[in-house]
Amino acid sequence: MKKMIFHSLAILMILIFSACSSGFLYTNMPPLEFSEINYGFDVRYSHTSPKLAYIDEGKGEVILLVHGLASNLGFWRYNIPELAKHFRVIAVDLPGYGKSDKGNYSYKMKFFANTLKQLLDELQIEKVNFIGHSMGGQIGIWFSILYPERVNKLVLASTAGIEKFNRGEGEWLKSVVTIRSVKSTNEEGVRRNLSNNFYNWRSELEWMVEERVRMAKAKDFDLFAQAVTRSVAGMIDEPTYDKLALIKSPTLIIYGENDGLIPNPYLHPGFPADVFKIGHQKIQNSILHEIKKCGHMIMMEKPDEFNKAVINFLKN
Repeated sequence: MKKMIFHSLAILMILIFSACSSGFLYTNMPPLEFSEINYGFDVRYSHTSPKLAYIDEGKGEVILLVHGLASNLGFWRYNIPELAKHFRVIAVDLPGYGKSDKGNYSYKMKFFANTLKQLLDELQIEKVNFIGHSMGGQIGIWFSILYPERVNKLVLASTAGIEKFNRGEGEWLKSVVTIRSVKSTNEEGVRRNLSNNFYNWRSELEWMVEERVRMAKAKDFDLFAQAVTRSVAGMIDEPTYDKLALIKSPTLIIYGENDGLIPNPYLHPGFPADVFKIGHQKIQNSILHEIKKCGHMIMMEKPDEFNKAVINFLKN
């Protein structure tokens, strides 16, 4: 039976890969330095240490957008214009990512939460609506626990931090994501990894592949790879499964029906709804919203439904 399941999964992976593969289009293109990434918005820089890059659009009540693992604030490009019609939107590059400082930091979840607090202090912002995607959601959980007075409402989008890993599983996850594995992923692997974040990959998302492939030649890529591996360890070493009940802010848990990353398909094969319902049960005053026919990158795959759900939650 196990052999049949493995064989079926292998065929499925080949079909997915074949459907998504467009060959090597960007491998021979020039390097893309992190400072050259085009987000489509004016980028500002904090005076904090580490220095953070962020965009600041719109007026009114503040939304803080925090991206997930191995990504950057550009992953919110389909949301910022609509959200900025209703709110002041601050989207940030976490330390180690995008245009923010990269260095020998811990990259643990509390470290990220503290750097975000420093940014808000500098901008003299007392309270925010914290929206975190995936790893950004786990950072949001810690931020809400450490600084509850700074959070108005919390949005956990396809969030990490609800699925529980035992010690052995956590050590295995940390061993899988290494600096070497991040650096050695070729264009086919990059496209496959990115497409697995979506229920329906579409050609307009090819910019993600080009950005990641050309970024691999950037002079700071080793530091980025270090940030990714340490961030994975940070998520494992500072779990939040047993701390969800400490969240006091009204919370929206929003996820894709077909999330291929949560639960972990290798360690906990199952349905995303089963994981996020646990979060809903543990977090008082929480709302659960499932987006149909949607993968892990909900804010990119179904931006209209995502934006509408977030705006309705924050305004009511």
